[in-house]
Amino acid sequence: MKKALIASTALLLTAGVAAAEVTISGYGRTGVIYYENDSDLNESRVVSRLRMNIDASSSTDSGVDFGARFRLQWDQGSDDGQAQTNAGKLWVSAQGFTVEIGNVDTAYDSNGLLYATELGSYDRSVGFSDVAGDFFAYDSNGYVNSYGPEQVDRVGIRALYTLGDLTVQASYVDPDQSGLVDGAVYPAEEEFAFSVDYTWNERLELSAAAAFNGEGFDGNDIFFVGARYAVMENARIGLSYVDTNDETDTEYAGYGQTFALYGDYTLADGRTNIEAYIANNNRDSNETDNAFGIGVNYDLGGARLGASLQRDYAENVTADFGVRFEF
Repeated sequence: MKKALIASTALLLTAGVAAAEVTISGYGRTGVIYYENDSDLNESRVVSRLRMNIDASSSTDSGVDFGARFRLQWDQGSDDGQAQTNAGKLWVSAQGFTVEIGNVDTAYDSNGLLYATELGSYDRSVGFSDVAGDFFAYDSNGYVNSYGPEQVDRVGIRALYTLGDLTVQASYVDPDQSGLVDGAVYPAEEEFAFSVDYTWNERLELSAAAAFNGEGFDGNDIFFVGARYAVMENARIGLSYVDTNDETDTEYAGYGQTFALYGDYTLADGRTNIEAYIANNNRDSNETDNAFGIGVNYDLGGARLGASLQRDYAENVTADFGVRFEF
């Protein structure tokens, strides 16, 4: 009887596994980042990351897909020096329409061109991405790290629809639906975000996004527009603009307005990609209103070497060199 029970249990477990799909994906990267500064901090550091996404999905007989994700991530120099798990998300998808609940990929952060100026294996852009505003995004660590020990009940919802070359999405994040967070101490406003991406004739990419009460800050409204055009099969040029409020617009100190002109070119070997940008930001606190950067990536086939050299709005130079592989 006991053997029959064990066999029946094993069969049920096996059937459950066979009906679902569980995958692990992510990337690893390591290298050196240099940042010029006038303090006693070391200017050069070894910086590494290991990210593992654990995804599970299942499909119904009617063609509806359900899924979930957790992330395990370790960053060199993190608070406790150990890998951390994060809040999960659940999703359901059918006929091009997807809804996520939980620790969602927000609409603003998921815009197709918001990070197009990033360089090298570390995907950094001190001239644009670093001043693109504060907003909610998929959180690789626990919520408590962002908003103190009170926040345990953040919730997000994202709706995503794809039709051919058009992608439309919207998201909502409540920093604390329990109401326990003290709004006078921690930002606790609800964030609403929207994003549209469209590709025309496989050469012209158009993007726009907006976030209201970004990252829970009252009045922190952010607007982004961008375009990128493939002038040749191996060369692209783009223009981006973001408005993140002036420094004195609200109680939240914004980053001002930023324009960026950028492009990339792939050499004839098909493996070497050169990328660069120049950006202008109008904050009064800047040492200079202009930032720039140049980077290169070399495809190793399953991994890439990358490097960049950039100067920020404090007139400090930063550089990096590293390797990144995905799995």
